[in-house]
Amino acid sequence: MRYILGPMKVPFLILTPMCILVGIGTAIWSGAKADVISITLITIGAVCAHISVNALNEYCDFKSGLDSRTQRTPFSGGSGTLQERPDKAGTALATGVISLLLAFAIGMYFVFTVGIWLLPLGLLGIALIVFYTQWITKRPFVCLVAPGLAFGPLMVLGTHFVLTGGYSWTALLASLVPGFLVSDLLLLNQFPDVEADMTVGRNHLPIKMGRKNVARIYIFFLAASYVPILSGYALGVFPVHALFALATVIIAVNTARGVLRYSDEMKGLVPYLGKNVIINLATPALLAIGLIAAS
Repeated sequence: MRYILGPMKVPFLILTPMCILVGIGTAIWSGAKADVISITLITIGAVCAHISVNALNEYCDFKSGLDSRTQRTPFSGGSGTLQERPDKAGTALATGVISLLLAFAIGMYFVFTVGIWLLPLGLLGIALIVFYTQWITKRPFVCLVAPGLAFGPLMVLGTHFVLTGGYSWTALLASLVPGFLVSDLLLLNQFPDVEADMTVGRNHLPIKMGRKNVARIYIFFLAASYVPILSGYALGVFPVHALFALATVIIAVNTARGVLRYSDEMKGLVPYLGKNVIINLATPALLAIGLIAAS
């Protein structure tokens, strides 16, 4: 099991339920019932999609030799599983493919039972998984927005659609919160891998623009993640309880300062990688709790 769970990067999978929770929150705030069976299937499908991209990325990075060149941190550089047991590469590939098929099957079930307008989200999600390592990571601006698109609008709007049968401005605005945050999460996690990534042809923003310049983009995206919360309340599509999510601003300010200061010093940066994870988990969770509490 260790060599199956390793490429899945299990500790990172908690991000998915937090993003799904936002979609559940917008649906309940919009008057939908909390359908336990649908929520369970949504979560399984989304976690399978996350497992798939993790396992396929691990497999591709092993085959390219990237993971043997990276200096691993708790938040970047691969799991190290395939470096320890190269003969398990096929297991990682199978894990990625099977998980993708399961996510696709659950998605198609909802397309047929809820509505065809879920299909564009599902197809885009599959494309992001399949092309992430080999194509997306070589295109800086696509690489910046792709993670946030997957965990923000695709997951949140998809969840909202399954539970309500439609889309809403509330769900769209709420989806931008994990959207900006998760793009920022992957952006910052690329900092320790810049030199190694260059050797296999990757071309994300920290490579293209340098860490110090990209630290400012990180801060911009971090600030932008709070704008939909304030805008949603100002526009009347969020209840006042949604402002609970602003509680993480204190951590965000400290993290922004740390990233700017230690952008070129990886030892000093690592604690802020951890704080960035806390922001990514806590902010969507607090937003969802606020929406549900006001319902």
